[in-house]
Amino acid sequence: MTTMMQWCRRSLLMQRNSRRLTTTLSNSVDHHLLQDNVLVEGNGYSRLALLNRPSSLNAINTNMAARLHKLYRSWEDNPDIGFVMLKGTGRAFAAGGDIVSLYRFIKQGNLEACKQFFRTAYSFIYLIGTYLKPHVALLNGITMGGGAGISIPGTFRLATDKTVFATPEVLIGFHPDAAASFYLSRLPGHIGEYLALTGEKLNGVEMVACGLATHYSLLARLPLIEEQLGKLVTDDPSVIETTLEQYGDLVHPGSSSVLQRLEILDKCFGHDTVEEIVDALEVAAGQTKDAWCISTLNRLKEASPLSLKVSLRSIREGRFQTLDQCLLREYRMTLQAISKQISGDFCEGVRARVVDKDMAPKWDPPTLEKVSQDMVDQYFLPLTEFEPDLELPTKSREAFL
Repeated sequence: MTTMMQWCRRSLLMQRNSRRLTTTLSNSVDHHLLQDNVLVEGNGYSRLALLNRPSSLNAINTNMAARLHKLYRSWEDNPDIGFVMLKGTGRAFAAGGDIVSLYRFIKQGNLEACKQFFRTAYSFIYLIGTYLKPHVALLNGITMGGGAGISIPGTFRLATDKTVFATPEVLIGFHPDAAASFYLSRLPGHIGEYLALTGEKLNGVEMVACGLATHYSLLARLPLIEEQLGKLVTDDPSVIETTLEQYGDLVHPGSSSVLQRLEILDKCFGHDTVEEIVDALEVAAGQTKDAWCISTLNRLKEASPLSLKVSLRSIREGRFQTLDQCLLREYRMTLQAISKQISGDFCEGVRARVVDKDMAPKWDPPTLEKVSQDMVDQYFLPLTEFEPDLELPTKSREAFL
C-alpha cells in the first residue's frame, strides 16, 4: 500500500513538474514573441525601437503598445540616452491597430481585451506627445491610423517617397482615433475634415507640405540619415533637425495633388454638416465636371453614414481640445463603437474589408438621412459610473512641459 501511495505521489509530482515546465516554456515563448515584435537597437546616445510584424504590416497589438510604453519610459529616465527613434520593418511603418484581433475579441464577447488595447495604445500615444526627449519617427512605407498616432504627436517625422498616409477608419465603420482628431484638426483649412471623411491617401511630399511630416527623404538616402543620426551625441532638437535637413530632400506637391485644390476643398468641407458637404461637392461636380469632386463623392458614399457624422463632429471638437482631451473623448467614442449598442458598423466594416473582403458592407443606418442626432450625441457622452474612463498622467507629465 505504501509503495502504491509513493508511486501515486511520484506520478502526481512528475505531472505537476511537467505542467510547470510547459507553462514556463509557454511564457518564455510568449515573452520572446513579445520581444520580437518590438526590437531595440542601441546607438550610443540614442535608442531605436523597431516595429517587427512585417507580415501584418506592423499592425499594433496590445503587447506591442505595452512594450513600447515600457521601453520609452525607461529611456526617458536614462540620462545616457539623448533621443529616441522609431521605425518599421518591411513595406510599412505601421498600418494601424490590429483590427482583425479586435474584431475577433468582439465576436467572442471579450470587450475587456478591446478596451485594454485602446487604453494601452492611447496611453503610449500620450507619452509620445509629452515625451521629454526628442523623438524621430522614420515613416517609410504604409503609415495609417494608429501608425500615425504613435508618430505624429512626436517631435520629428521623416517621410519618404514610399510613405503612404491615411486615416481610413470611416471605411470600416469607425472614426479616426489614436489622436487623429487632435492632429487632423490642426492642419491648414479643412484638410483634416477631408482626410477624416474620405480616408484618402497622401504621399510623403504631401505630408510635409501640409505639416503631417516635418522632413522628407528619398528612400535611397534613408540608411545614410539613420547612420548620421546614430552618430549624434546630443539631446538638442536643433542638432537633430540640422541632420535631418542636411541629408533630406526638398520637394513640392505635383499638379495632381489634392493640395493644389485647397480652394474648392475648403469651400466644400468647411460646411457644418456631412449633408451640406455632399451637396457642395455635387454642385461643384455638376458645374466643373472635376474628376476630384466626383471621386471624393464616391469615397463618401463608400463610408459608414454614422461614422461620417461622428467623425466630422470629432474633428470639429478636436480643434479646440488638447491632446489628452482628444484621447479621452476618442476613448469614449471607441467604447460606443465596439459595444454595438448604437450600431454594429465597426464589425461589419472590418468583416467586409479585411475578413471576408467582399467590399460590400451593410451599414446600419444605411443612409445619412437615417442617422439621428441622438445616435451621434451618444458617442460623445461621458461614460457611466460603472465604466472606468481613460486615465492619463496629465498633471504629472505636463508639469515638465
